[in-house]
Amino acid sequence: MELSELWFILIAVVFIGFFFLEGFDFGVGMSTRFLARGQSERTIMVNTIGPFWDANEVWLLTGGGAIFAAFPHWYATMFSGYYLPLLAVLLCLIGRGVSFEFRRKVDHPKWTNVWDWVLFFGSILPPFLLGVLFTSMLKGMPIQSDMNMNAGFTDFINVYSLWGGLTVTLLCLFHGLCFLTLKTEGIIRNRAVILNKKIVVAVLISLVIFVVLSWNMTDIFKVRLIPELSLVGLIVVAYGAAWFFIGKKREGLAFTMSGVGLAATISAIFVGLFPRVMISSINKAFDLTVYNASSGAYSLKVMTIVAFSVLPFVLGYTIWSYYIFRKRVTDKEHLTY
Repeated sequence: MELSELWFILIAVVFIGFFFLEGFDFGVGMSTRFLARGQSERTIMVNTIGPFWDANEVWLLTGGGAIFAAFPHWYATMFSGYYLPLLAVLLCLIGRGVSFEFRRKVDHPKWTNVWDWVLFFGSILPPFLLGVLFTSMLKGMPIQSDMNMNAGFTDFINVYSLWGGLTVTLLCLFHGLCFLTLKTEGIIRNRAVILNKKIVVAVLISLVIFVVLSWNMTDIFKVRLIPELSLVGLIVVAYGAAWFFIGKKREGLAFTMSGVGLAATISAIFVGLFPRVMISSINKAFDLTVYNASSGAYSLKVMTIVAFSVLPFVLGYTIWSYYIFRKRVTDKEHLTY
């Protein structure tokens, strides 16, 4: 295996980790408007992700940094071509981070409500926009021979990319509701269970339609038929198992299966891309691949040594933080927060 191939796998793992962890953050932020009845319940829900959200967002920064270092041509084409949607994601994440702090510091209910809405939109727009970005990459963008991308509105916004964004958003909402059943008690937990049983139907329908669209509008099933079908099967089994465990009140297993389904969905995107990193809709000869978009061999070697030296500490800290804050959040803890 070449180092460029290894770094493509590492970047895929980073984005899988981002959607697995930040996915439930986004889901909880969205559900504050669907599930909570009043500021007190909304604050309890926000407190469930209070110790985690900022660390979870670092995975996105790590993924962007890894692309910049390992695949500079991929970084240049994608970040310049997708400048506006990525800027929108950044602004949403900034507003979302600020809302966590400001909603606790303002005394007037009106301003608390304003920051709650900022939290809601800052949670629903990033997964939607990132879903649009990744699915439009699967469909192909007008990348020229010099690796420049001159895309029009319909290249970004079309039936396939919009449905991809909607699907990713629903997956994050479902994941967040599973997290709430695991981290809350009483009426909030019961509402999350009831809503999740309804949402899982929409999740499965959206996934089926997304698979059909992918079959007809991309080449991922042509180039990776067996792996893609295997991942589709895993996704269906995972969300079916999540629905089953929700009914059995096995919240930990339901959350795990939801995460497996979300991880398998993101994996299917990267498997469909490989060995390409961006697909040209103009000419397949203009595709960016792990070979023509990567850094030099020496740079990749040094990066690999550093990455595998630091990775155990990062994973260890992440696991430890989740272990420390593993208990359910109650209204009593809310009052002393």
